Amino acid sequence: MAEQTLKVQKIKNGIVIDHIPCGMALKVLKILGIQGDIGSTLTLAMHVKSKNGLKDIVKIEDRNLDERELDKIALIAPTATVNVIKDYEVVRKHKVVVPKVVKGIVRCMNPRCITNQREPVEPEFTTISTEPIVIKCKYCGREMDSEDIVENII
Repeated sequence: MAEQTLKVQKIKNGIVIDHIPCGMALKVLKILGIQGDIGSTLTLAMHVKSKNGLKDIVKIEDRNLDERELDKIALIAPTATVNVIKDYEVVRKHKVVVPKVVKGIVRCMNPRCITNQREPVEPEFTTISTEPIVIKCKYCGREMDSEDIVENII
């Protein structure tokens, strides 16, 4: 039986987030605040075979990512690459980098942390491991893994 391939329409302008760990694409959409009312083409491919196993891919037309969004993606999909598309061509490709300091993008899950006490203190974490992802609150010392991070992204 001949191998079949699925062809996905190219996007004119936008981003392709590739090499997302298998099963994490929906979480990437969640942290980017993307729901059903996006208004432009979105392609989601999950459990795609690649030379390194299985991966997920997200293509979003007419969308760019800022540094804050790239940091969020890096925290839950540290193997991801982001391709910037202009006029159907890849004009920039880069691998996300897990930030050493995570400031203002994740809420501490410790309800007693000073950052959750209505004080004017911005949540701040230090990355203590990248495989697996573990961050530690600067103020209370609580450690959080990727699942905790997804649930507490601001």
